[in-house]
Amino acid sequence: MGSPKKNQSKGGFFSAMTSGLSMFSNAMHRSVNGLLGYEGVEVINPEGGKEDGEEEAQRGRWKQEERDGYWKMMQKYIGADVTSMVTLPVLIFEPMTMIQKVAELMEYSHLLDQADECEDPYLRLVYAASWAISVYFAYQRTWKPFNPILGETYEMANHGGITFISEQISHHPPMSAGHAENEHFTYDVTSKLKTKFLGNSLDVYPVGRTRVTLKRDGVVLDLVPPPTKVNNLIFGRTWVDSPGEMVMTNLTTGDKVILYFQPCGWFGANRYEVDGYVYNADEEPKILMTGKWSESMSYQPCDLEGEPLPGSELKEVWHLAETPANDKFQYTHFAHKINSFDTAPKKLLASDSRLRPDRWALEKGDLSKAGAEKSNLEERQRAEKRNREAKGDQFTPKWFDPTDEVTPTPWGDLEVYHYNGKYTEHRNAIENSVAIDTSDVQSTEFNPWQYASLSEE
Repeated sequence: MGSPKKNQSKGGFFSAMTSGLSMFSNAMHRSVNGLLGYEGVEVINPEGGKEDGEEEAQRGRWKQEERDGYWKMMQKYIGADVTSMVTLPVLIFEPMTMIQKVAELMEYSHLLDQADECEDPYLRLVYAASWAISVYFAYQRTWKPFNPILGETYEMANHGGITFISEQISHHPPMSAGHAENEHFTYDVTSKLKTKFLGNSLDVYPVGRTRVTLKRDGVVLDLVPPPTKVNNLIFGRTWVDSPGEMVMTNLTTGDKVILYFQPCGWFGANRYEVDGYVYNADEEPKILMTGKWSESMSYQPCDLEGEPLPGSELKEVWHLAETPANDKFQYTHFAHKINSFDTAPKKLLASDSRLRPDRWALEKGDLSKAGAEKSNLEERQRAEKRNREAKGDQFTPKWFDPTDEVTPTPWGDLEVYHYNGKYTEHRNAIENSVAIDTSDVQSTEFNPWQYASLSEE
């Protein structure tokens, strides 16, 4: 946290809340010691208050025999990065891929529009930071998205005037890049998620670089999110927490937002809570922000001690949209839109995630077909890799180019890719075409492949 001013201001309005963090952070961890063969398995009850984890361990989505099978399969991976594991059963997946999930950040893109239109440099950061927080409700889903195939893409149109493209640019290590743009902002990300499997939980480290450029003034914002922990993967009810700090920095002016995602405590205390400040370039607090990433965010001007200014009031800046009741995959309405062809542009690329036969089968509820199709895609990907190596070829992404830039993150260095503009040219050519598209996009065969056939010379 660094600066005395930051520490001083954090001791103001939120001092009572933060004083208990060390007590809360490990309060609910319980080991399963009474279940033969599972000694030491950590089970964390999101509601707290249990004497041990044995009762919680029997709860959750899996039957006893399923829990036994998953534990036997997975315990050898404890301590490993399992981001690109392909042996996981399709039963634990949701019908969406990782590069589709990137697009979920665009649900509340109107907040970036407002940030671009805003004259106040500190309120501008309130809007932009609230946009960054808004996706965490969607990210708490406990189903695993499919790993994208190398060369797979996802396009989105018909939402907020945005053109969106993401692409899987590397398979080992798994990396993706994304670009979104409308009249107010551009969004660019290079992502290389890292994970650490801990037996009954998974740590997710957001190795990546996220930049937002607000077009009116050319302001560039940099975002560093907190890590995420998925609790009770096999034993107990699975739930997600993201304790830590999110930092958004205005690289143009030096102003920044530092927000603290509070860890879940006894009886669910502090779960979902986010609190912090907008600071000027001299690290003086200007606006306090508070709320829950599961509900809403609000802001209020503050003094140099971090206390609300007399006569000011707390104002809501973002509120969660209504969500479907009892949705099988805990999807938001926007997540359903992302999966649908309603958000697909004209002449969708054949490499688009919507067209994956395993994803499509899982969405239709055919687990057997989804599992078989997933295996087929993975085998084709391995065959392409062998073919590429035999020919001495390299894989080259279509829509993003590598750069010489390597940026440090709290979890490792990242090789940065940049959007090359070719997708904009591709879309403009289609939009300007007078040809009538009569094809049935849903019948398009999924094709992210580098080679038309594996015997290609």
